[in-house]
Amino acid sequence: MDRVRTLPIMLGIAVTGFITTLDNTVVNVALPSVQRALGLDLPDLEWVGTSYVLSFGALLLAGGRLADLLSCRPVLITGLTIFTAASVAGGLAANGPTLIAARTVQGAGAALVIPATLAVITGHLPAARRSLAVGLWTGALAVALALGPVLGGFITERWGWRWVFFLNVPFGVVGLLLSGAVPAAVRRPGPSALRRLDVPGVVLSSAALYLLAYGLLEGGAHGFTRWPVPQCLFAAALTGRLFVALEIRRAVPLLELGLFRDRLLSGGTAAQVLWGIGVNGVFFFTTLYLQQVLGFSATKAGLAFLPLALALLALTPFAERLCAVWGAHRVIAAGLVLVAWGLVQVSATGLRTSCLGLQPGLLLIGAGSALTTPLTIRSLASVPASRNGMASGVVSAAREISGVFGIALVGVVLTHTRNAELAAGSDPRTAFLDGYASGLRLAAGCVLCGALVTFLALRRRTPAVPEGRTVGDPLSLK
Repeated sequence: MDRVRTLPIMLGIAVTGFITTLDNTVVNVALPSVQRALGLDLPDLEWVGTSYVLSFGALLLAGGRLADLLSCRPVLITGLTIFTAASVAGGLAANGPTLIAARTVQGAGAALVIPATLAVITGHLPAARRSLAVGLWTGALAVALALGPVLGGFITERWGWRWVFFLNVPFGVVGLLLSGAVPAAVRRPGPSALRRLDVPGVVLSSAALYLLAYGLLEGGAHGFTRWPVPQCLFAAALTGRLFVALEIRRAVPLLELGLFRDRLLSGGTAAQVLWGIGVNGVFFFTTLYLQQVLGFSATKAGLAFLPLALALLALTPFAERLCAVWGAHRVIAAGLVLVAWGLVQVSATGLRTSCLGLQPGLLLIGAGSALTTPLTIRSLASVPASRNGMASGVVSAAREISGVFGIALVGVVLTHTRNAELAAGSDPRTAFLDGYASGLRLAAGCVLCGALVTFLALRRRTPAVPEGRTVGDPLSLK
């Protein structure tokens, strides 16, 4: 594929990564305005905030499998169309149930877009450009995470909360135009392709992921002993066990469990989860720390993350070059160590720190995350071409659930420590800060474990050449 043809594909990859991640963060700042405008109570408001991530995480495996069965292009176009139309519906919503439904459908559209995007990278781009494409995609995710609070605050203050949803529309249209550059399938899939979809597997996996995500979010917010959190987690475990038993027996499963025998995929997926725990924890709770403890406005709190995003974007192009010299396992592990170091640095900030005082730790997190950008493509490097969508769905689901894990894990530690400090007579700001610091240090420990997993799992080896690869493909060697 020539350079001219790969450019719109890579731009489309960046746009789709940006808008689907932006919707995770941009709405949060607008929630108080949504509550006042629509007269929502707190439970309904929580559903507005979480319905997107719940449906997104629950349907990622199904989205990945559809990308394999129907090819990437139609799944990508369908997902972008659903996401954009649901964004319009969200902006026009006149009541809480309509807005929650629109957010749920947005998540379903994103669950089609993300696995199809990763499958495009691994299946339709030359080997020399895959890591650059993943770097652009990861950088777009980081920019979306950093800009979400800033854009949400600015748009809500200037034009109202509805424009937070309408913001997705131009990006969605651009993504649809750019998706036309993705090559169509060589052989057009027929009606039998959809009949091969493992519908019971879709139902069980979606239910398991939904129950797990819901239980973790509710547990992090209200405690893991409060109904219905234990029941949701138990049901998630039971449903997951039924899903595994079903997939072992299916002739054409939704998820081929044998894929996890691949050290790159299993180790890379585990490292993605451990990295996501740390990074999502710092984004979510540092925003609260800046506003509730330091008194920053929503816009100023969002701006504090811009240097992190700029560091990630500036250093990402060098990550692949370093991997070629030092080996991917060393470079990515070093990046995770830097992220852990940055989390510890951020956890050491106090009640009187400034935005500038946070920057050393946040810059370490950004620089370290830049070095981890080859992790996604390395995780998928030895997956057969016919299973790119399936494996991409696994990696995407792991990353999404890791965000829920990160918020829940840091939230539990923060809440427990804060309550203990308050009981001992500490003032609320000090109690919050102590809990926040303890949570980030635990997240740093998880990221360090990810560094060890990466170093062991991604070491150079000489694998058998998988379907759809060639001996000269550098991704099969590192």
